[in-house]
Amino acid sequence: MNRRRFVLGLGVIAALAGFAVAPAAADGKRVALVIGNSAYRNVPALPNPQNDAGNVAAAFKRLGFAVTFITNASFDDLRRSLIALGRDADGADMAAVYFAGHGMEISGENWLIPVDAELKKDTDAESEAISLRSVILQVSNTTSLGLVILDACRNNPFAAKMNRSLALRAISGGGLGRIEPVGNVLVAYAARDGTTALDGDGRNSPFTAALLRNIEKPGIEVTFMFRNVRDDVMEATGNQQQPFVYGSLSRRAIYLADRPPADQASTTQANIAPAAGAASPAVPAPPPLAIDPALVGTWEIMVPNDRGASRWVWRIMGDGTYQFRAEGRRAAPAHEGTITALNGHWSLHATRGLAGYADAGSYEVRDASAVITGKLGTGYWKRSLQ
Repeated sequence: MNRRRFVLGLGVIAALAGFAVAPAAADGKRVALVIGNSAYRNVPALPNPQNDAGNVAAAFKRLGFAVTFITNASFDDLRRSLIALGRDADGADMAAVYFAGHGMEISGENWLIPVDAELKKDTDAESEAISLRSVILQVSNTTSLGLVILDACRNNPFAAKMNRSLALRAISGGGLGRIEPVGNVLVAYAARDGTTALDGDGRNSPFTAALLRNIEKPGIEVTFMFRNVRDDVMEATGNQQQPFVYGSLSRRAIYLADRPPADQASTTQANIAPAAGAASPAVPAPPPLAIDPALVGTWEIMVPNDRGASRWVWRIMGDGTYQFRAEGRRAAPAHEGTITALNGHWSLHATRGLAGYADAGSYEVRDASAVITGKLGTGYWKRSLQ
């Protein structure tokens, strides 16, 4: 059997154990619009926004959001997608917009810049760019949270070449301007108003890398999650970049990922009001389960090879162990091991048959099947009828 194909399949088998139900999907309708603008036509391209937006879109999907993902959006693309989002967001539990690309402030108004913008004059923003104010309006009619995340505070080449048409109009030298959203809306900047953000040397910008590390962590209230992002970015940039969140929510705690167990909710998190007379639990809470009960059972996948295909079958037990066998030509050897899987992430360690093998990755559940991604590839699994 081709070794690479076998190892790829094994990594996907490991991922099967990560079939936890998508976090918080039962809390209500969630919608998101994710935009990554890299290929600007009239200024140099940005290296990271497409990568940033793609990773954020995947994270939102795992968090139970219905996601619209677009890259290199023109003015018309942005306008139409925002209108559609606003219709979907009306009455939804949560609505989110993530934008990576160029943004700028002109006389106190913040603008998100499409890839086809020319912006030869400051007044052109009215017809060539999208106002942040209009974005906020589209997410403001939710029952729980409207969220706008902007990795759009980079040094902006449009500002340097733009002509001011009115003496009193001011073009910001960098970053976005301060805002005061009302109601249940939070707006997160990659860098606080009047400052610029780094694009970074890796696959993701420092801000989006920190966001991806924190946004799916269970049991963390949303405003506290952004505090963690702030600290991570400041550490990564040597305090050169400080993310900032604008808006004020009520005392009701809001979670993007799973809520903490009732006896583990911490009053140190933002917006959590302590119950009157509440006392600390006398006994520490038990550790969380390593495997979601919905995963317990038998699963299968057909794996192609140069002699046809083999049927791979494994059984997952509630104690976090698994047994694997395969049928057909050049099938993988039987083996067993331990699995942990929660909140969209999985890890596997084989203990017999392939002792010493380990892998980890992410997953997305789709009814009785799941899309599983490991270090070496992606597979599509279904629950076995055995």
